Amino acid sequence: MVRLRCTKTVSVVLLLISAVPLSILISLELSTSTSAYPYHSRGWLRECAKWDDLGRRFLITTYSDGGLAQIRVPPESEREDAPPFEEEVVLRDADVAGNTSLGLAIDRVRGRVLVVYADPNRFRHGALAAYRVDTWDRIFLTWLALPGDEPSLADDVAVDAEGNAYVTDAISSKIWKVGPDGDLLSTIRSPVFYQRKQWYRKVIGLNGIVYHPNGYLLVVHTLGGDLFKVDVKTEEVSLVNLVSGSLLFGDGMEILSPTKIVVAGSWPSGRVVESIDDWGSGRVVGRYVGPVHRMATAVTVKDGKVYLSHLFGAGKHVIVEAVFDGVGG
Repeated sequence: MVRLRCTKTVSVVLLLISAVPLSILISLELSTSTSAYPYHSRGWLRECAKWDDLGRRFLITTYSDGGLAQIRVPPESEREDAPPFEEEVVLRDADVAGNTSLGLAIDRVRGRVLVVYADPNRFRHGALAAYRVDTWDRIFLTWLALPGDEPSLADDVAVDAEGNAYVTDAISSKIWKVGPDGDLLSTIRSPVFYQRKQWYRKVIGLNGIVYHPNGYLLVVHTLGGDLFKVDVKTEEVSLVNLVSGSLLFGDGMEILSPTKIVVAGSWPSGRVVESIDDWGSGRVVGRYVGPVHRMATAVTVKDGKVYLSHLFGAGKHVIVEAVFDGVGG
């Protein structure tokens, strides 16, 4: 059953890519963005990139390499005609060797980086680790899933104002809550997470997650296209009513303002969602189509601009500024 689920996931990705005409792929790859950061790596896949403004660098989870890398970025005045950047690996944790590094969050208040580890081949292991952002010394390592537990895929992570971390499970559609010191505090489950009953809607469930300063989480369901609001105190879950647009294939997320979020995805590459009622409802108000064959998986904000990072690169990757077109209605 685990192998079948993995095969279905890969098939969905390949179907999406194969459906895009070759001419469009070439034009998207060759088109210039207002800003882009191409870089070389030693791996085929990269999951998540987040901008570290204090360190002037992108931090990147290296997927099957199971580590964390950085790309140092010079000031814009020194970037003209700069060659592609070179990825520098800054962290490999031997205690999670053999697992994949996926979600990433920078906890600036506490000077730490949170990294999610998982086993995407057998869905048996999942963990969250915290490291000092200046020395890479580990603060804690918390195992979320072990052999014998239900199949799971620890995916993305968000941090609240008190330092609690929330990790999504993309297979079993639940959220682990981990305390500031690494204690596993609770597991948030709800039937509300299951809005669609078809089996194929459950292949990839809860995915991108962000913490809203008003005291709740926003989390997207990839193959359901739904957005949920989770109260961090009561753990009550409610469905955000999307009055226009869908978040089907939604992946990583980022907050732009209290009323706007950005959701990365395989198609389109990015969407802006706006709410005027504290996320009781929302509507898609902007779309961006980038190099879809690379498959956008994460969002970050640098100097007020939105950037998307991508899963596929085969050693030549790119972080691209997303410029959104308005969506009527």
